[in-house]
Amino acid sequence: MIERLETTLNRYNELSEELSKPEVLSNVELMTALSKEQASISEIVEKYKEYKKILSDLEEAKELLNDKEMAELAKEDFSSLTVEKENVEKELEVLLLPKDPNDDKNIIVEIRGAAGGDEANIFAGDLFEMYSRYAESKNWRIEITNAEPGSAGGYSQIEFMVKGENVYSKLKYESGSHRVQRVPETESQGRVHTSTATVLVMPEVEDVNIDIKETDLRIDVYRSTGAGGQGVNTTDSAVRITHLPTGIVVTCQDERSQLKNKTKALGILKARIYDEMQRQQEAEVGAERRSKIGTGDRSEKIRTYNYPQNRVTDHRINLTLMQLDRIMQGRLDEIIEALINEDVRRKLAGE
Repeated sequence: MIERLETTLNRYNELSEELSKPEVLSNVELMTALSKEQASISEIVEKYKEYKKILSDLEEAKELLNDKEMAELAKEDFSSLTVEKENVEKELEVLLLPKDPNDDKNIIVEIRGAAGGDEANIFAGDLFEMYSRYAESKNWRIEITNAEPGSAGGYSQIEFMVKGENVYSKLKYESGSHRVQRVPETESQGRVHTSTATVLVMPEVEDVNIDIKETDLRIDVYRSTGAGGQGVNTTDSAVRITHLPTGIVVTCQDERSQLKNKTKALGILKARIYDEMQRQQEAEVGAERRSKIGTGDRSEKIRTYNYPQNRVTDHRINLTLMQLDRIMQGRLDEIIEALINEDVRRKLAGE
């Protein structure tokens, strides 16, 4: 671990020198790249400096143990510094874990009503509202790219982008099947029904080189059916792109411009192809996908929302919270932090 930390510290210092050179300062692209690299390791470097200071203080306390006048005080210092050293070592272990290269990316989310008819679509709308409020609390921005309203409310399908700082690192655990247990408004007997909606979270992958041939695409244009302001549904501005080799279909209708919708749809298509490529690669290594939290198949049941008991249960980590009302208001931090901590625990354990 010390060797890796020394290498990281040396690289940080090298970057500081590079960033002070006039030829780098005049090259915006290079300066941005080097600054980004330095920022990505700055937390490790600061924690390592703290660790080295603790080691130095421990040596001083150790020497003072032989001093009759200072021995008692040195013993207390040595004891507290030893505990501090162990805590910082644990923090450094976590910081040195390989980072998901997608963590700082924006995301594309698709929510679909699944089993349960109208109630499933209403629940899909509730989930969209939950994520919207969570995004608002993080100062993230949401852009709806396609929405197909359900006949009784909610959405049979809604697709949107979430843009902001480290969005994927927080919401990547949300992919899977979400189950709701409640009495539908349409149920006259007051019986609890179970319905499901599925969530798919994908990182935006503008910087990934995915070759999409024009001949592999079928592009259809039509009039938008969603809300979007005066004029949006009076021209053939909505775009549907079908990727023939994979059968992936992407629709975008939130912009008035057909060109803008096509550009957005191509970006979403690229993310879907990238996501499918990742799934295939991980399926080949078998256990890697099974060990992950929340990046599994859409069919994987990950969470239950029980309205009569005001209860939410995340089945992957056996976490139950009796605060469904708060969670549906977008207060997801407790669940998400628990998922992140479990993910870190598994990685440290080598699972």
